[in-house]
Amino acid sequence: MASQAPNDLPPLYADLQPIQRPVHGDKMFKRIDGIRTLGRTHAVPVTVDEFVLVQRHFPIIFSSGEAPVPLALMGLNEGVNTFFDAEGQPRNPDETFYIPAYVRRYPFMLSRLQQDSDQLSLCVDPTAGAIVDTGGDTQLFDGEQPSAATNEILAFCEQFEQAGQRTTAFMRELQDLKLLMEGEVAIQPDGAQQPFIYRGFQMVDEEKFRELSGDKLRKLNQSGGLGVIMSHLFSLSLVRDIFGRQVAQGTGPAGAGAAAPATAEA
Repeated sequence: MASQAPNDLPPLYADLQPIQRPVHGDKMFKRIDGIRTLGRTHAVPVTVDEFVLVQRHFPIIFSSGEAPVPLALMGLNEGVNTFFDAEGQPRNPDETFYIPAYVRRYPFMLSRLQQDSDQLSLCVDPTAGAIVDTGGDTQLFDGEQPSAATNEILAFCEQFEQAGQRTTAFMRELQDLKLLMEGEVAIQPDGAQQPFIYRGFQMVDEEKFRELSGDKLRKLNQSGGLGVIMSHLFSLSLVRDIFGRQVAQGTGPAGAGAAAPATAEA
């Protein structure tokens, strides 16, 4: 969730370029219609600030590895997004769902241009088509200073960065308490002889969570982590819904049929 250098691009971003007065002084910002890479992205990072909203619409899991991050699942398979199409547009315009801040931040982000510096610079993905010479919505600069619109973008990115730091602290707390385990979800559709098994992620170990001492639970509650964990656990029931969306859209696993899944067991 922290800032990443331009040579270590995060999901959705194809390139990064710092916004600078000599380069972008006469450029304009144009709102983009969609993020095409989003339609091929099955999971996007989320911050702890969003868990309560995210858990209403997406399962929240944690990536594998030594430095896990929270992810909102929009599909169960690589390259499958059940909410956005190939053009980055909602598949169902009439459907209302929460769009994670990570997606709303695109094509901008704060990034360290030099690894040995703590200074963050506002950058943009130049391939997004959001920076134009003419026909944009607003100027990036007002004379020598960033325009009001650019300052709003910067403020949003700063808020996201701060939320990312809180997320990093929460993940460290989960690891210190040894609450993470390798996840597995089994989905048994109606009429299927065998369940479909999904792995390759981490989740909170409910048994270890229940066994936490009173002092540790109190510290979790004081830090806000208790509610975050509960949102994560509640959200896992939505894996069945994502599976059903894939089946309905024709992107489910072979043999799933057209029936919605009957049960999903973590």
